Amino acid sequence: MNYATNDGVRLAYEVRGEGDTLLFIQGLGYDRAGFGPLPHLLAEDFRVVVFDNRGVGDSDVPEGPYSVPQLAEDAVAVLDAVGAETAYVFGVSLGGFVAQELALAHPERVRKLVLVSTAAGSVPPSYPMPQRGVDAFTQFPTMEREAGLRLMVENSLGDHGVQKRPELVEEIYRYRLEHAGPLAGWQAQAYAGATFDAYDRIPAIAAPTLVVHASADTVVDARNGALLAERIPGARLHVVPDRGHLVMWEEGEMLAPVVREFLES
Repeated sequence: MNYATNDGVRLAYEVRGEGDTLLFIQGLGYDRAGFGPLPHLLAEDFRVVVFDNRGVGDSDVPEGPYSVPQLAEDAVAVLDAVGAETAYVFGVSLGGFVAQELALAHPERVRKLVLVSTAAGSVPPSYPMPQRGVDAFTQFPTMEREAGLRLMVENSLGDHGVQKRPELVEEIYRYRLEHAGPLAGWQAQAYAGATFDAYDRIPAIAAPTLVVHASADTVVDARNGALLAERIPGARLHVVPDRGHLVMWEEGEMLAPVVREFLES
């Protein structure tokens, strides 16, 4: 593990594999170990960089709230630390917001963009979180830790994963028990996500973009994937039927060649 620094905040990161740099940017409350199998699979072909956003993992937890532009500058600091002038950028959920901001604020740093389970923001005309997700996110901060984490895992994985992959539910739940950060960091990150809106700006994204969304996502409405693909010039849309928000965990083996082909084409 190594550290980058942005404005006095330490950001923990790891590097795996060799080749062109592929930066993974994580979503709300998850750290660099929370991408499922994808980083390991793609490290066969790329130099994969994973890091902890401020507020989680081994990174600092400065007082919040945070903003997406602030998180994007953290990502730039990580790229600087690994000596990557440009990189492929993979952003999931809140990390997809950060990836969009990075591509807009620092277009010279982003070669290609992969946006997974994300949206152009959290306000209209982006589609709001489905009610099932709203209920889970509302209950979570008030619940006993273990019960709250299980609720969030099951909501994010979705019905197919819960019913067909009980062993995966337990794997992700164990990960969350071991890696869940302080509530203050989660809330500071959540504020960044709740106040982000890039709808009017994303037509300026110049990086070739792949949008991946699962059709049964109860955290980020699946219609946002199509909206992103429509707004970002030349973007491709890859829809995964009947899967939930954590499609990268449930379908990592399937997504790896899709992402690889896009980045190498």
